[in-house]
Amino acid sequence: MKSLRLHFTIALLLLVQPILFSQENIFAGIEVGSKGIKMSVIDVYNIKKGGFNIKSYWTENVALAKGISIDGNLIPEDIDRATTVITNNYKKIKNEIGVADGNIFIVGSSGVAMAKNTQALVDKVKAAIGKEMEFIDAQMEGKMLLKGCIPPVDYKDSMVLDIGGGNTKGGYVDVYNSENFVFFPLSLNYGTITLTEAVLKKTRNDEINEFNIKSFGFLPTLREQVNVMYGSKPTALEKEKVYMSGGAVWAFYTLYNGAAKETFNEFKLEDVINYDAILKNNFKRFEELAKTDKDIEKVLKTYSQKYLISGSNILLVCLEAIPEVNNKKLYFAKEGQIAWLVSYVADRSKKVKKIY
Repeated sequence: MKSLRLHFTIALLLLVQPILFSQENIFAGIEVGSKGIKMSVIDVYNIKKGGFNIKSYWTENVALAKGISIDGNLIPEDIDRATTVITNNYKKIKNEIGVADGNIFIVGSSGVAMAKNTQALVDKVKAAIGKEMEFIDAQMEGKMLLKGCIPPVDYKDSMVLDIGGGNTKGGYVDVYNSENFVFFPLSLNYGTITLTEAVLKKTRNDEINEFNIKSFGFLPTLREQVNVMYGSKPTALEKEKVYMSGGAVWAFYTLYNGAAKETFNEFKLEDVINYDAILKNNFKRFEELAKTDKDIEKVLKTYSQKYLISGSNILLVCLEAIPEVNNKKLYFAKEGQIAWLVSYVADRSKKVKKIY
């Protein structure tokens, strides 16, 4: 049965009666991340060739990684709030949008998986909606990012990096033979939120100037950790293309260039350097733009200046550590936020080449 082609906005979608999507081709995912919970609905028409349309995508902020930074645990109140958000959106996806229960996946990101008490969240979600929630580690998340984020034709020449709230992860593949690939993961135990919390522990007050000073002082530690990451898999530095995703990269690209229009949007290290300077020295420029630009307004409602600074520092350090980075092709992968879901569907379809 062919999927109905519906071109309603998300706002209209929430107002109409349940829509008769093809139960076979419509999939949905709820991702519990360090900074927020993301909901995606996709219409898959040729997963082998990366053919899919995003029907709906929305987020709700629940900063779960804050508790991890404090004592390694998710805060009970955040677990309750996350469970409520998951439950409400699961019901919306199933009952209002009409996605089959078996086509709805719920996962916790590798950044949240670092917490010691994730089972408490799993149990609460299972009690609320009767569905299992799976946590993925950084290696699996990197693999899923690559499969869902990079065009297969570019696999052997590329690496992917995703700057999340709790950590940074990614990797690359080497061609084993014409049918199989071997995946090599990359991971860094700093993300937008965890780096911010680490810097805040060193500050004496809440002033942005104090945060900037302490962030600058933290850069040697960050550079050391990034060098360790690349040093563990040096072949990554030889790749000609670098695909980047995650909230920090979305924030950079949107604030500096405007909303991304393509699936893969090229940028240069110089763009990140210029953005970083504005972010730290002339933040009012972005605040003024937000008054008339809804996309910029969305970024500033999602991230405070301190979070943006931390994300920019990670982005800069990861790029500056790549030899001859100005000769590389750098891309912001706009659909990176649903890469894991595309990967789930691809594995389920059994129509793509296997990555080990």
